[in-house]
Amino acid sequence: MISNVYDDEVPQVVTIKETIIETPTVKTFVFPWKITEDIHPGQFIMVWDLDKEKPMTISIIDRENNLMGITVRKAGPFTTNLYENVDVGDKIGIRGPYGHGYDLGKYKKVLAVGGGSGIASLAPLTSFYDNIELISAASTKDELVFVDRFKNIDVEVHECTDDGSQGFKGFSTELAENLIRDGDYDIIIGCGPEIMSYKLYELSLKYDIDCQFALDRFMKCGLGICGQCCMDDTGVRVCVEGPVFDKEQLGQLSEFGKYRRDASGSIVK
Repeated sequence: MISNVYDDEVPQVVTIKETIIETPTVKTFVFPWKITEDIHPGQFIMVWDLDKEKPMTISIIDRENNLMGITVRKAGPFTTNLYENVDVGDKIGIRGPYGHGYDLGKYKKVLAVGGGSGIASLAPLTSFYDNIELISAASTKDELVFVDRFKNIDVEVHECTDDGSQGFKGFSTELAENLIRDGDYDIIIGCGPEIMSYKLYELSLKYDIDCQFALDRFMKCGLGICGQCCMDDTGVRVCVEGPVFDKEQLGQLSEFGKYRRDASGSIVK
């Protein structure tokens, strides 16, 4: 029986139903999961494989077919194994979903900015809201994620590459400012490299609009118990109070856009 695990923190074993090669380094995994009203874009799950667990943002929330998906960029041993060795029919362990997602119910027009694989956090929003305008950014054309997925839905997408090989040439923050200056957005949201999110936060201050950004911190438990992902100066836990934070919360986090902590708790700028 497929179930979510709010009442049971033991990983549930799921069978991969579909895989999608998004780019030479990014792959999406789709699996059955009971989609309840408690599951929202911006939340994450803990994925178990190779006797280890890692937090992964939810990139697909299919309420009609009870399917969920994660999108993985191969980097270290864990993600490289998922990308290269896990395929349709294979099994992985899942627990969650956890965390606080995007809350966009009161906004009329939303500008969402995804940097690299950070677009995975934003992609499910198009299944929940019809007022989302997206910026999908990457270093080059071949690394743009969900190009075909976005082409098949009725949502405006602005593609952006550092080298100009596709769409706008330059950084996503430059394109975002151009759009904000000429548009009538109520809020800007985003997920990607933190320096990108911080610059978008500065734009929200400059143009006096709301913002919500998903932050990435080292997580061990996902439940708010271990304290590994606590943020200075407030001590808020990214895995519980985040990973999505609003404008007021971001203004209270002294480490936002400046540094993070590694697995040992040491500061990494």
